[in-house]
Amino acid sequence: MAQSLSKLYIHVIFHVKDNTCLIKSEIEAELYAYIGAIIKQSGSIPILLNGTENHIHILCVMSKNIALSTLVEDIKRNSSRWIKAKDRYYENFAWQGGYAGYSVSQSKVKVVKEYINLQKEHHKKYSFKDEYLRFLSEYNIDFNEQYLWN
Repeated sequence: MAQSLSKLYIHVIFHVKDNTCLIKSEIEAELYAYIGAIIKQSGSIPILLNGTENHIHILCVMSKNIALSTLVEDIKRNSSRWIKAKDRYYENFAWQGGYAGYSVSQSKVKVVKEYINLQKEHHKKYSFKDEYLRFLSEYNIDFNEQYLWN
């Protein structure tokens, strides 16, 4: 094959470190737009970003030229710098050390988009911890809970 072609839908989730500096609703749209621009700079395509005051969900099409770990590192590093410059309230803002990244089948993109869109309603019933553990279970991911929440 003369060309390298791919279309990899990825659902990424990560959390604010220690819940010490939560994301205020008035900057969410601007934060998501900023992160969307980081995703585009990587050659990837942002589809939908949403979350709550303590975590974020990203659905994107990954570039074939970047590793997921590199993309998430770029997003977290640059958005953390950006948010710290927004307001004195955010001067100690940090994302957690890890992240979750899941592949999404083309046939499930609509379902994942709906799920991400409804984050605020979803988290009126379920905690982030419950949500995260459910994803790990559904994707059959081995983990050590001792390191999960750092």
